[in-house]
Amino acid sequence: MSFIRTGFREIGLKIRRQRTRMALRHEKRLLQKSEINLGREGTAQAANFPELRNEIVALKKLEQEQKEVALRIARIEEGIKRIEEERQQIAREHAAAIAKLEAEKKPLLQQRNQANNNVDVCERELAGVERRIQESEAADRELLKQLSDLHALNPAPPDLETLSANISARRARLPEERAELVRARLGSSDAVRMAKEKLNTAEAELSSIEKNIARTRSEFEVRDRKLNDNVRAQQEAARDARVRHQTVEERKNPAYLSIGRHLAAKAVAPPNAPHLLAEAHRRREAVDQLLQHRAELSTLSSQVDKQELRKFYFSIFSVLVLLAFTLLVVFQSPRGREWLPQETDTILSINADQFERANLPKRWQKDQPKLWPGLIGAAASVPGLKLSRDAVRVTRALTTNETGETREFNLVEARRGLSKVIRAISDDKTFQKRPGSGLPVWERRPDFAVARVGPATLAVGAPDEVDELVLVRLGIKPDLKITGQLFDRFQALDRDSALRIISRNPPDLARVFHPIFTPELLNASQLLGLAVNLQNPVKARVLIKVNSPKNAADLARNLHDHPQQWLRLPDSQLLLYSQPPEVQRQGSSNVELRFALPEDSARLLLERLAKTDAPQSVTAY
Repeated sequence: MSFIRTGFREIGLKIRRQRTRMALRHEKRLLQKSEINLGREGTAQAANFPELRNEIVALKKLEQEQKEVALRIARIEEGIKRIEEERQQIAREHAAAIAKLEAEKKPLLQQRNQANNNVDVCERELAGVERRIQESEAADRELLKQLSDLHALNPAPPDLETLSANISARRARLPEERAELVRARLGSSDAVRMAKEKLNTAEAELSSIEKNIARTRSEFEVRDRKLNDNVRAQQEAARDARVRHQTVEERKNPAYLSIGRHLAAKAVAPPNAPHLLAEAHRRREAVDQLLQHRAELSTLSSQVDKQELRKFYFSIFSVLVLLAFTLLVVFQSPRGREWLPQETDTILSINADQFERANLPKRWQKDQPKLWPGLIGAAASVPGLKLSRDAVRVTRALTTNETGETREFNLVEARRGLSKVIRAISDDKTFQKRPGSGLPVWERRPDFAVARVGPATLAVGAPDEVDELVLVRLGIKPDLKITGQLFDRFQALDRDSALRIISRNPPDLARVFHPIFTPELLNASQLLGLAVNLQNPVKARVLIKVNSPKNAADLARNLHDHPQQWLRLPDSQLLLYSQPPEVQRQGSSNVELRFALPEDSARLLLERLAKTDAPQSVTAY
């Protein structure tokens, strides 16, 4: 195994070389900065060295260019300052002009409002005169009507002359009043006209002053926008000049670097910053040490046996490939697989949590203690496992061979790990441990065995059946695929139901359990599933698959029209529903039923599944 040590040693050397390279890169950057700083401060001392003449000449040219750029920046900033002052001056002038116009507008606005009020008063007076004229005319018409009615009376009243004289006198006064009102109307009309003329004059003057205000503001906005554009252009120019100034400053760094390196080599320090020389020497020593360390690591790496290193790399590659295949298999393995034999015909799944929470099963178990053991079968015999507390689900799979012999496979899914259960089984002297094709199997003679086939799953039952479940779990024998028709329909049933049962050979249900469905329903079904929720009220769901769409339609019609004939418990008067079931077609050949299950029927259903019902009520088909 020396190649493993060699490989890890080489990996350690690679890591150290990488860390050294990173540290060396960092120290070189710091060294360069320190030498540039030394060269910048030691320009005066560099004049004493003829070999640095080119760098000094280049620095002078760049400094001259920087001065020109700085002068241009100063001019631009001065121009921006003047433009800002001009903008402020224009703003003050604009404010003064607007204030003057607003002052002129104020009395005109008052005059306009006064003229508007005068027009309203005159119009009201004219309307009053018009109304009085109309009232006078109406009174004249009324008096004329009264006079006509008076003369039309037959016989005439004795005081006809007196009444006629009074009415005529009243009518004689009306023309004078109407003439006065007409003269008043003319006067009011003239007053309205004059008031409107004054109002129009005031509005014209007010409109003129408002136009002047709008024009003044528009002119200011135009001038301000122009100045703002100039400021923006100057700012862009200043920004470009600063960028140019910084570029020139960066172009001076190579010259400063050459000067700094020469001064550091000659150990010449600037009088105003002698610490820069010490800093440059310290950085140079750090770089030299890292270079030496890198060379030592390279020497050690070159001494490694290349053959052993290749063996190490090949081993690592093989392990990674194997791990990749393992992960691929693990992640592609279905999570919901029950690991049941492929020839499974009937599956009965019991949800221990639902049975524990529901009140009805608790009451029934008190009346019939054998009900729960009969439902869970061989799972009740596992030592150290209290199903109501430790188990989540018990799955019973049944298959019938050609000779009519029924075999049962039992799986128990625990709530947590199985370490306590396995320890209890190991401590039980009646169990003998034997290997079962790779998985340990504990057997208790004559006819009980237990094997762990999953992290929280036990296979229990007869030894032959447990051995076959182990072979199925290891993949030696084919299992009931999760994508198969039977398992698909089984998963379609409510997983949270207290009890699920499904069969792909429904007539065999009468042989496997005591009869729970009528022969008509079993013979008409190609696949049949039942899910029961034992909460109060008890609800059930039935899935039926038939061999043709026509048969599905006939079955759905019969279940809807005659449910009492199809949905009843054989050899009893109990129906499987308390109200007519809800019948639905699923696809072309599937029928689904939903109904509430009476309590007595639910109890008898469980008893027949557990085979604990009264003997006289059991009839085999």
